[in-house]
Amino acid sequence: MKVEVVTTIPEFFDAFTRYGVVGKAIQRGTIDFTAVDLRKYTHDSHRTTDDYAYGTGIGMVMKVEPVFEMFDDYLSKSPRPWVVYPSPQGERFDQEKAKALAEKKDLMFICGRYEGLDERIMTIVDEEISIGDFVVSGAEIVVMVFLDAIARMVPGVVGKKQSVVNDSFYNELLDYAHYTRPVEFRGMKVPEILRSGNHAKIGRYLLKDALKRTIQKRPDLFLKHDFSLEEKAALIELFKEMLDDAE
Repeated sequence: MKVEVVTTIPEFFDAFTRYGVVGKAIQRGTIDFTAVDLRKYTHDSHRTTDDYAYGTGIGMVMKVEPVFEMFDDYLSKSPRPWVVYPSPQGERFDQEKAKALAEKKDLMFICGRYEGLDERIMTIVDEEISIGDFVVSGAEIVVMVFLDAIARMVPGVVGKKQSVVNDSFYNELLDYAHYTRPVEFRGMKVPEILRSGNHAKIGRYLLKDALKRTIQKRPDLFLKHDFSLEEKAALIELFKEMLDDAE
């Protein structure tokens, strides 16, 4: 998978691309990452990538020429990538979007700053994606969040596929609670069933815990989830246990 991030601050990605899931994927060659310095496509002594907005004169807007020159240069060497613009006006990013983007062979992210992009740049953007209803100073940190989630969906990036499958939101349910040693700490114990060695019972316990946590913390996810037969059986057990506890 190829990933290009178009930015005025390529150094922003130095640590991100050396460590963690993304860093390991780059080192193994599973992801081919390039931080494209937009300032290389400017022609003035100040390497200017922004200018005042027409109409209001309030705030700065990313200039159209450097972006188009960058894109033309890229197309002269490679097939057209899928271009994403992180924007609060876009579709909300979630696990399904991460899966969909992980299937793209070549992803290009254009990082806006200031008041955003000159609208004419949107003619080369395939989709806008939002991280949430809030404002950040630049899209670089947003792209890092996107890429970390996307990378986990790329085959070969995460060593154990089950680690990905068990992640929160992978199947629209929250993750179950996790424990490690010691067995007891300040009176708090690891649930006995998790130490039983009975994998079938452990699996059912963890599924019920994931269902319960989703109901408690994200009922919106629970309501839209398409339940499997195994999940329905686990829900019946969970309800019976709740009724028994209430008696």
